[in-house]
Amino acid sequence: MAVQTTSDRPRKLAGYDFYHQILGSPKLIVAPMVDQSELRILSRRYGAQFCANNPSQLLASALAVQDHCDAVDINLGCPQDIARKGHYGSFLMDEWELIHDLINVLHENLSVPVTAKFRIFLSVEKTVAYAKMLESAGAQILTCHGRLRTQRGQNTGLADWAHIKAVKEAVRVPVFANGNILFHEDVEKCLKETGVDGMMSAEGQLYNPALFAPASSGNPSSTLTGAHPLHADLALEYLAIVKSLKMPTSTSAVKGHLFKIMHPALSRETDLRERLGRIRGSNIVEEYIEVAKEMKERMERDAAEVMKGGQMIDDLITIEPTTGLRVLPYWLSQPYFRPLKSPTEASERASSPIPTSHEDVKRARLSGQSAVGDIDISL
Repeated sequence: MAVQTTSDRPRKLAGYDFYHQILGSPKLIVAPMVDQSELRILSRRYGAQFCANNPSQLLASALAVQDHCDAVDINLGCPQDIARKGHYGSFLMDEWELIHDLINVLHENLSVPVTAKFRIFLSVEKTVAYAKMLESAGAQILTCHGRLRTQRGQNTGLADWAHIKAVKEAVRVPVFANGNILFHEDVEKCLKETGVDGMMSAEGQLYNPALFAPASSGNPSSTLTGAHPLHADLALEYLAIVKSLKMPTSTSAVKGHLFKIMHPALSRETDLRERLGRIRGSNIVEEYIEVAKEMKERMERDAAEVMKGGQMIDDLITIEPTTGLRVLPYWLSQPYFRPLKSPTEASERASSPIPTSHEDVKRARLSGQSAVGDIDISL
């Protein structure tokens, strides 16, 4: 395969020149997620890759798309089983020479920059060394997900912003942070505490694609700074996108997205949950739309009934006792988390609050426990 030499190519922008002049200095970024591309379109309306383990194959694929994109991003952070089986993502973290080659071959041969997303190691020092290796290989933007490779599913726990801050202070290229974004107001908090250039969200977008959008001028809440639309409206908007795409979307992926987007009410509207789960056949998207429309009617009915006395949304927000996290009215889009399972765990949780410092998180990891017990806040 013939490749261009450096002297054959026009100068491409790098680092902050690329970040400012080509990307437009974004602060809010939707993360790369396997099989979630069509939902990223919806997320983008509300404000808002490659995985490989063979440098030559990666380059061949990247060359095919370089004229249709601003950059090529390598996702080195995926901890899912599909990444383990395929030997990519975070399961390459211990193969630094290979990772260096993956990034460097793109840096040397593409007409567009290469960027990389990665997870942290247990020690800040190793995390920083890893980030500096990625930078030296040619990555022009780094996204640091402040969780270990083992922090997933029931063991997700908190992301460690101290690692992210250390990475930002150690490298010269732009850095994006990833982790612990539940509500819109968490974005500004992360930017302030870590000093990063931008904030990336992954699973938070699956439950509330409007996560990055500020509250509208008619916002009926004084405490929520972000948009929390009727989740059924988001579901219908998502299904309209699915219908508009030239390539068909996996029906199982569509169903999974709908269960996430409408999750606040599906535990109440059990008939719709069961109907959604049973949908099969050739006219699937239209049947999904009918379920979402029925959900919208019920949610609008319930919201009107509850709020007819002039109540504010703030009056309806409750606090989940084992986590201290806010729970919004069930007709609104909102983050997902798993509360602790038993009164015993809740009692232990009450005497051991969610850690906020790097040392608290590190102690929890060393003890072999999730930093927040069984709370899934991988957002």
